[in-house]
Amino acid sequence: MASAKKKVDPISDRSRALNDQIAALETEIKKLDTQLQRVPTPKFRSTAIPHGATIARAHEPAPSPPPPTAHEPVFEKVTPLRDTDETATPDQFNELGVRKYDLPALFNRIRNHFRRPTTSNPRLVAYLAAGGVHGLRPMRYEKRVARNRFIFFAIVLFVILFGTICVFMRSH
Repeated sequence: MASAKKKVDPISDRSRALNDQIAALETEIKKLDTQLQRVPTPKFRSTAIPHGATIARAHEPAPSPPPPTAHEPVFEKVTPLRDTDETATPDQFNELGVRKYDLPALFNRIRNHFRRPTTSNPRLVAYLAAGGVHGLRPMRYEKRVARNRFIFFAIVLFVILFGTICVFMRSH
């Protein structure tokens, strides 16, 4: 007869262990918080010098002196968020500091907009194009199917438009 034991679920075991750790950390946080929130005992001044410094008790650390205040403001170098164009020359800007209209740069931006992004793994692209990955069709086959589908639907659209024009012309 087979024993009816439950299989041990590693995820639930790990979550139980993590919950136990969280509970232990929460109790430690509460204990440390109560130690910090104790009412501070009054400090005693020296009776020999009435306005002297406070005397620290044996179990309390001596108070640290206040940090010196800065008399002058401190400036830090701020780097711009975008890189400055190193190819920019002063003659590319007008007297107000606005960039002049640059037709070749506009053409390059438009051309780059329509380019495909560069691949992060050109070797994988080469494998996919050649059909080197087992179980996947080569890209040339997929391109051929997509091209034939486009040609078919273009012809169907042309026939429908031609038929609509013919019907319209006969009725008028």
